[in-house]
Amino acid sequence: MYALVDCNNFFVSCERVFRPDLEGKPVVVLSNNDGCVVSRSNESKAMGIKMCTPFYQVKHFVDGGRLTAFSSNYALYGDLSGRVMSILAEAVPEIEIYSIDEAFLHLEGMDPSGIPALCRKLVDKVRTWVGVPVSIGVAPTKTLAKIASHFAKTYKGYKGVCIMDTPEKRCKALSLTPIDEVWGIGRRLAPKLMDRGIRTASDFAQRPREWVAANMNVNVLRTWEELNGVRCVEEEMLERRQSICTSRSFADMIEDPHELQLRISDFAAMCASKLREEGSAASQVTTFMYTNRFREDLDQYYPSATVCLEVAANNTQEIVSAALKGFRTIFREGYKYKKAGVIVSEITSADAIQTSMFDFEEEKRRKHDRISKVMDSFNSSGSLLRLGTQRPGHYADGIRSDFRSPLYTTDLDDIIEVR
Repeated sequence: MYALVDCNNFFVSCERVFRPDLEGKPVVVLSNNDGCVVSRSNESKAMGIKMCTPFYQVKHFVDGGRLTAFSSNYALYGDLSGRVMSILAEAVPEIEIYSIDEAFLHLEGMDPSGIPALCRKLVDKVRTWVGVPVSIGVAPTKTLAKIASHFAKTYKGYKGVCIMDTPEKRCKALSLTPIDEVWGIGRRLAPKLMDRGIRTASDFAQRPREWVAANMNVNVLRTWEELNGVRCVEEEMLERRQSICTSRSFADMIEDPHELQLRISDFAAMCASKLREEGSAASQVTTFMYTNRFREDLDQYYPSATVCLEVAANNTQEIVSAALKGFRTIFREGYKYKKAGVIVSEITSADAIQTSMFDFEEEKRRKHDRISKVMDSFNSSGSLLRLGTQRPGHYADGIRSDFRSPLYTTDLDDIIEVR
């Protein structure tokens, strides 16, 4: 059995931890540069505010006092997420963190009769210790656990815990789940299935396996099997990402090449850090930049350049160096750049890097690897050690965040004041 623990409206819930006066009131959290809505309280959903709604379309609610908006505060969210995950990790033998606000708990070997009490205890403990409400769905497969967690979150009668442990419960839940809300289907594939008369997860699960295998790809077939109670997503979850991208839109357009190099270095360093976290290495580094496509009065330019590494790497120095090499190839004077980013691809396991007998940089590479490990050990609680080519301080300084809350848990200057 699996339990999927999902933090409810996570970004909004994090903001409410230190603003209890906002409980029961409409709240939204905005994306980078305060562009659009990325998290909503139930009350703001009831107002008709949709995900990804541009902020300017709801700003009149904020100005009128009907809605509270926050800029994204990722340092705060990451810290509270870590606290939630540590509580979960102490409760079960194995935990698989799926995202900043979701984690799968492996319940194999546990007494089934004790699972409901464990889950309810976790709901109460996370709410009491961290202040974030969570919902838990329990089922034989991860896809079914996702569906169960949705019911736990949606229907108050479950009190935060929905256990799908019988065929009858599974069939009823699937009949009530629209096909476009099934994990692994999504809104792109859903119209294709709807055209064939498949409206719910139950409709899809009842199709013959032969039909699914003949008309869908292997990932959709895995989803079908999971809906029918056959566990098969385990290996899929362990597959490595084919690429990692870090990019940002700038608060203001940038022309200065030095400033752009600092930004590119930051993005490349973030990609390298993600590679090391996943135990991976990349052999291609792509740098790209965009001008502002909404400014028709300005010249437009959307360049990109890919640099291939002779040996796959994940240390910050090599990835940043390759990204800057690409930048110098594509940068042109006279353009105002609004967005830039770095993509690392051709990813492989860091333990299976193919070297060359003519690799004369091996010793230098090992030195860079050791330096990156030291940087990681210092940077676990923040970006403390950086390369000279990176910007000083945290990158958030270059992002518009007019409504950002204080860094209550990670900055002593922002520590909460009690009156």
